[in-house]
Amino acid sequence: MELIKLTHDNIDKEHICCAISNNKDIQVMSKKNWLKERLDEGLVFLKCDVRGKCFIEYIPAEYAWTPIEAKGYMYINCLWVSGQFKGKGYSNILLNECIEDSKNKGKKGVVILSSKKKMGFISDPKYMRYKGFETVDTKEPYFELMYLPFGKNEYKPRFKNMTDKCKNMPKGFVLYYTNQCPFTAKYVPIIENMAREKGIDFNVVHIKSIEDAQNAPIPFTTFSLFYNGEFITHEILSEKKFEKIIANKLL
Repeated sequence: MELIKLTHDNIDKEHICCAISNNKDIQVMSKKNWLKERLDEGLVFLKCDVRGKCFIEYIPAEYAWTPIEAKGYMYINCLWVSGQFKGKGYSNILLNECIEDSKNKGKKGVVILSSKKKMGFISDPKYMRYKGFETVDTKEPYFELMYLPFGKNEYKPRFKNMTDKCKNMPKGFVLYYTNQCPFTAKYVPIIENMAREKGIDFNVVHIKSIEDAQNAPIPFTTFSLFYNGEFITHEILSEKKFEKIIANKLL
């Protein structure tokens, strides 16, 4: 299996795996524009030469769009192998490439966001432990920061303090999101319009900078929904899923 690394020269023509194939679709365009801005910060998007979900995306932790302290480490944004590509060792190949690249670049280790149990859009903790990663910090209700240090005496990364930011949120629903995932370009406007039509208080915070992402109230900045300051979910919502949340919170 050949591996392809995205560059400024090939990003416009390459399929980015996690979105539909039409390069003119708003989902693809938003994700690729986000990637282009990150490439000069050291982001690596490495994909198998297939049209499907089989890739790894990582960046120096100083530029990670999440509130962590992990200077000198490499942060994995996403490791995704699914569908017909599962069970063939591609996850191992991609992760090993990331680890070797990080070592060659003089990093202290690799960090990744995971959870207490396997959940959508977050790395599988069972697999990460199998690959030697350990939980180094936690954030309620279920987030875990896992790391793989390259030396015995490397300092341990950690989450930043986010408690006060949750307390100061406005009433009603508050949604934080970035363009790091292509699907937010489609689904954020959908649920925002749903809330508006129902007359529900709904605030949207579009995170557009590293600084804002690193000072966010939750580790998963790609998409996180709150209600009255309480975290609800990090999973990107369809209309039906949002309807259920509305019914649970308001009825």
